Formats: sequence, structure tokens, C-alpha cells
Amino acid sequence: MGDVVNLRQFRKTKARSEKEMQAEQNRLSHGRTKTEKSLTTALNEKAEKKLDQGRLEKSQKDPE
Repeated sequence: MGDVVNLRQFRKTKARSEKEMQAEQNRLSHGRTKTEKSLTTALNEKAEKKLDQGRLEKSQKDPE
């Protein structure tokens, strides 16, 4: 026979583990220092500029 499982305790344990996983994600996304955030922003801007330099045609916003 299988093990007897208390469903109430199972649900509570599952809810706790899901909350812990969500908390871990929040710590990774929001627990960064100001320096780390500015570094990420600078790297994203640099990558975007490099991508834009390789364009062959001008964008619709340019009046030329």
C-alpha cells in the first residue's frame, strides 16, 4: 500500500515552497545594488547602439 498523506499539510507545504521560489526570484531581480543596475543599463544601451550602427536603411523617424 501507499503512504497515507494528509492533504491539508501537503497543500500548506506546496504553498510554502511556491512562495519561497517566488521570493528567490524577487531577490534576484530586485536585490541588486545601484551600481549593478547602472552597469546593466549601460551595457544594454551600448549593445543597442552597436546594433543600430549596423542598419542599412534609415528609420522612419529621420526627416532626411
